[in-house]
Amino acid sequence: MKFLRKPAVAPGRLGVLASAFHPPTKAHLALARAALDTFETEEVLFVLPERFPHKRYDGVTLEERLELVLAATAHEGRFSVAVAEAGLFLQIAREARGHYPPSVRLRFLCGRDAAERIVGWDYGELPPIEEQLEEFELLVAPRGGAYEAPAQLGNAIGELRVTGDWDEVASSRVRERVGAGGDWEQWIPESIAARVAQIYGKR
Repeated sequence: MKFLRKPAVAPGRLGVLASAFHPPTKAHLALARAALDTFETEEVLFVLPERFPHKRYDGVTLEERLELVLAATAHEGRFSVAVAEAGLFLQIAREARGHYPPSVRLRFLCGRDAAERIVGWDYGELPPIEEQLEEFELLVAPRGGAYEAPAQLGNAIGELRVTGDWDEVASSRVRERVGAGGDWEQWIPESIAARVAQIYGKR
């Protein structure tokens, strides 16, 4: 794992927001802010993987997305940014462990739709999700409804209460609107709006 920004003081509780950030939206920042405000999280780590388990870097490069994430998170000293080698939560968790004290509590932040994919994913030779959740926890925000965790996983999956309604805010919608010439600026941090227009407007 390579850090582009990291607070000097190690946290006791670390939120991890791993995403394609294609592009970063206000919904991403709302998840991170909710973790800081409601779970006594001292740091939220924004992670982009060098390779994804289910998608590729199409059109907008890793470097361009990192530029946007760094600019969107620059206002909060407790937001860190890093690149991981691989994209599964377990892989990211193990990479992150090498940069934080062994006692740090690791919680991945996601929405209901992502949680359903993560819990139902076929991990092949990797440990099943039940064992993975012994190494990290999930904090899941409602998205098109609340997430109901399987009973056997309930102790490792919590609800992330996010201020505001972000159901309609999605990176895919931003990309569609930029391409079609529609309104999208309201879904993007103001600090990156001009750069998003430049990067996505030429695709």
